[in-house]
Parts: sequence; structure tokens; C-alpha cells
Amino acid sequence: MIYALTLLLSLSLSAPDADADTLTFGVVPQQSAKRLAQLWTPIFNYLSEKTGETIRFSTAHDIPTFEKRLLAGEYDIAYMNPYHYTVFHQVPGYQALAKQKDKRIQGIVVVRKDSPLTELAELNGQTLAFPSPAAFAASIVPRAQMGLEGIHITPKYVSSHDSVYLGVSRGFFVAGGGVMRTFNNIAPEVKAQLRVLWRTPTYTPHAIAVHPRINAETVAKLRNALLAMNDDPEGRALLKAINFQGIETAQDSDWDDVRALKIKLLDDLLQ
Repeated sequence: MIYALTLLLSLSLSAPDADADTLTFGVVPQQSAKRLAQLWTPIFNYLSEKTGETIRFSTAHDIPTFEKRLLAGEYDIAYMNPYHYTVFHQVPGYQALAKQKDKRIQGIVVVRKDSPLTELAELNGQTLAFPSPAAFAASIVPRAQMGLEGIHITPKYVSSHDSVYLGVSRGFFVAGGGVMRTFNNIAPEVKAQLRVLWRTPTYTPHAIAVHPRINAETVAKLRNALLAMNDDPEGRALLKAINFQGIETAQDSDWDDVRALKIKLLDDLLQ
């Protein structure tokens, strides 16, 4: 069993292969690969059974590597953050398929539960942990707001949301950025040591998007299988494990609220 899990994680972190009979589903590495595999592999097994397609879990060691793989079109299907979607819809042309139902993504800044801090302004001059420069709600939005308020911080990028929460809980950082979904998914003993200091405005959540090479018939089967999870007890249980209330169809214009922010952070990747 240990060998099988090790092999799965090794395959999921490596660059996706070109197996024509397998659809590679890349999941943004907000959490550890082990945790993501535990949460998402049962969903992909379910979707494989319902669609007749073989769908394989994949991720990356960190978010910048995930971004490079999205740019190269290495994932057939991907679960990506809102800003990533606005970028990689342009190149290589990922098209939104679905998103979490009745959900708006909200970033948070967390501190230790015993921290004396009560306001965002008290973080001025501190070093804060963030998952990556282009983590939308967990990094881009909080840092932008702090900049607007004249709060000067030093960002330290630690590769995942889990790493942020662990770093803050252990006292390595006075605060760090995350999102409510991953905060609610962390180990209870870590969450018990933290509290939310501040919350961002809300935005359209992560996209489930397909690469333009995926044919229309396969896209339709995927969409139907995802939506069917809402009405299937097994499907609802799988969605609950990743803190989804349900799945709904999505279209490109759903992310116009993110485009309105005019974020330029990854523009160089598109050159």
C-alpha cells in the first residue's frame, strides 16, 4: 500500500505523459500532493466510471511549476485558480467547463490563535507567508489591499496553503495568506492553533477547464458527469470531501470580475 501511494505521488508530480488513452487532470497544488491525491483521486475514479474515459490525477511540486505546465498545455483538464484561468484561457486556450456551485472565493489572512494582532495594519513591517506570487485570493488580493493601505510587508513564498498554515501555527511567521476552503481542509490540530485575522472581498471561484484539444464529445461527457454528481449520493459525498456544495456549469465571462482587477503578474509568461 505504501509503495502504491509513493508511486502514485511520483507519477502525479512528474510532467504528464502523452498517453492518448488517458486524460490528465491537473489540480493546483494548494495543499500537499499526498493530501490532494487522497481528496481528488476518488473523484477521478468516479468520473472515469461515469464517462468511460481514464482520468488520472496530476499536480506539481509547487504553483509556479503548475503554471508552466498549464502554459505548455500539459494537462487535459485542470482545476486552477481564478487568475490562472484568465491567463491560461488566452494561451494555450483552456475553456471553462464547470465551477463550484453557489461559491465565491475569499482570501484570508491567518494568525496564531494566541496572537495579540487584531487589525491588518498591525502587520506593517512584518514577514508574511504566502503560497506563491500568483495565488489569487491567498496572495495577490491580500497583498494588493495591503499596498493600497500603505501596509508594507515582506512576502515569503512557501509553495502551498498547507505550508502557510503550518508555518504560522509553528510561529515561523506572524501571519499568512490562504483561502477558506483550504483552511477548512487542514488537519484539525493545525486549524485549532489559528484564527482568521482578515478576509478579502469575494470573487468567482476556481475553474475546472479543458484544453482546446479535447473533443466536443468528451467535453460533453465530462460536463454531464460533473453535474450528475449533484444528484448522486456518492457524488455528493465525494464533493463534500473537498468542501464543494455542488458543481455548476461555467462560461468564460464568469471570470470578468477577476479580469477587471487588471492583474499583470503573469503577463511575461504569455510573451
